[in-house]
Amino acid sequence: MSLMETNLSELLNKPKATLAALRGARRILLRRRDDEDLVLTTAARAEQDSTVMGATSRMFVEMMRTPQGRTLVLDVLPATFPWVRYLPAHDVREFSVELVEALGAAAELDNTAAVAQLITEWRHTAEVHADPELYAALTTDSGEDYGPVPEPGGAAA
Repeated sequence: MSLMETNLSELLNKPKATLAALRGARRILLRRRDDEDLVLTTAARAEQDSTVMGATSRMFVEMMRTPQGRTLVLDVLPATFPWVRYLPAHDVREFSVELVEALGAAAELDNTAAVAQLITEWRHTAEVHADPELYAALTTDSGEDYGPVPEPGGAAA
């Protein structure tokens, strides 16, 4: 995948020249000073990416329906996500199932946000398992009750 980088101001000041760069790049990364960067691509390329993601996801879902496919997915996870080596074996299996299910759903919705969130959550779980002190702190019952947990956003329960 070729990616060209430029500032958003270049697109605003020289739109024809900046957009002409899309002929030689699949995407243009537009850097912004005060906000999240943007990625610019053509509709045809975005559709191609969506088609490939959907096909790949459906293939993984079908692979997971067979014992050989499940074994293969479990075999490649450590190379794809090196941090899984810190997860217990049952968690690696659970991650593989959740990942494939999320990929299948994402393909149907054409939205990968849930897949990215799932990977982030499992990576954080692996971080806890990788750190014995953190794992002990999070899994040891202190015997104390700290009362109700406040609702997210600061509102009290």
